[in-house]
Amino acid sequence: MEIPPVHTRRSLQPLSWLYGIGVNFRNFLFDKNILKKRSFPIPVICVGNLTVGGTGKTPHIEYLIRLLSPEYRVAVLSRGYKRKSRGFRIVETLSKVTDVGDEPLQLKHKFPDTMVVVDGDRVNAIEKLLSIEQEERPEVILLDDGFQHRSVQPSLSILLVDSNRPVFEDQLLPAGSLREPLKGKDRASMVIVTKCNPDMQPIDFRIYTNGLSLFAYQNLFFTSLQYGMARPVFPDLQEERFVLDDLRKKHVFLVTGIAAPQPLVDKLQHKTYNLYTQFFPDHHAFTKEDIASVRELVESVNDDDKIILTTEKDAMRFRALPFLDEEIKRILYYVPIRIAFVEESDKDIFNHKILTHVRNHQTNSRLPER
Repeated sequence: MEIPPVHTRRSLQPLSWLYGIGVNFRNFLFDKNILKKRSFPIPVICVGNLTVGGTGKTPHIEYLIRLLSPEYRVAVLSRGYKRKSRGFRIVETLSKVTDVGDEPLQLKHKFPDTMVVVDGDRVNAIEKLLSIEQEERPEVILLDDGFQHRSVQPSLSILLVDSNRPVFEDQLLPAGSLREPLKGKDRASMVIVTKCNPDMQPIDFRIYTNGLSLFAYQNLFFTSLQYGMARPVFPDLQEERFVLDDLRKKHVFLVTGIAAPQPLVDKLQHKTYNLYTQFFPDHHAFTKEDIASVRELVESVNDDDKIILTTEKDAMRFRALPFLDEEIKRILYYVPIRIAFVEESDKDIFNHKILTHVRNHQTNSRLPER
């Protein structure tokens, strides 16, 4: 397997050098404890990346919730990207996407018994979580997209790397997509190469193993995406679900506002003969004009067998639109995703390491077995 090409903007390399000076200086201050890092008496598991753009953080956070919540009270802490509110907020199922962000709201809808909070100040948020009465206080905190928020010292860091954009071939912003130099990966306890082909061959594993060049204390895993049934965004109007194979003869209009839609495009191209796409920026706030352009695209096809597909994250924003008419609502579906480990044995190793870490870490090491 050839490494996917990583396109960079050479003309912006001087700006990347300046950016790198700033990032390296900031990391130096944290490494030398000139800028302080706070650790906490419960497990804080950080899931993050080195790059801008989607590496699959949300489905990996969901995996950890499913793994840990049968034994522990889990809280997810996110900044709530592009929300219009400020400060600390507890996410409820009836929260507005504009107040808490699309991904935190998605997590709350899928896991209503899990505490989800948003706050740009991660230290402040964790302090508030630890001030909750002991019977309801979280026992594990999942720090969503917190790898560069170094004021919090996680008890364990999981770094995600998109297989479609290898970080070892990338450059710093703005020429490339790296938020910090590649050596930042050394802070991770685990590295997961995401969005892999489920049929990876031994040489494919070696390419990424050699390219990442991890230390002995770091574990490397590989995950792929599994796509579920297409579900209605507005189930009150339409209850029918589709497995993706049922889309073969339909006209499928894929509308997304995510950073990396290509894996879903690739999947759908194998499931339908008639795929039309319309992409918006990540976390895009859909406008009336956007919906009008979607409608124009849909109406350009003279066939009644049509369906609009979007992602689960985008569905949160579509549900909040007051100007979305019933005709669009009836044909609007989302495709949920889960992660799967490419090698089944890795799943057992990963689960064991996470559960052992939580059981042995500080306060939880004194908890009785459940």
